[in-house]
Amino acid sequence: MENKIRFKTVDEYVNNNPKEIQVKLNKIRGIVKSEAPDAIEVISYNIPAYKLNRILLYFAVHTSHIGLYAMPSAVVAFKKDLTGYETSKGTIRFPLDKPIDYELVRKIIKFRVKENFMKKKSKVSF
Repeated sequence: MENKIRFKTVDEYVNNNPKEIQVKLNKIRGIVKSEAPDAIEVISYNIPAYKLNRILLYFAVHTSHIGLYAMPSAVVAFKKDLTGYETSKGTIRFPLDKPIDYELVRKIIKFRVKENFMKKKSKVSF
């Protein structure tokens, strides 16, 4: 079933979910704001996204999980920490029926912030 709602804000996206999922989404959102206070919060591909020089990450609710799209580099860097989760190239799936390891989410976001700034620095020419 395709979602016909077109979200304009992350608040709209979060509030369109059941309360228990809203709590999880807002916790992830809070971690992003804490670790990347300068990141710009947008809706991209009709899901929440955060930009900090470039895309930092996305997240989305699915039928049985919350997907954290933190890019392939994060999945590789945290491979050992992610053994209990289903992953794919740039995706980490947190099951809706289990607690989310928010400290792991925090570590991944810190990694992505550092990575984005390193990429920005490497593009500066003198």
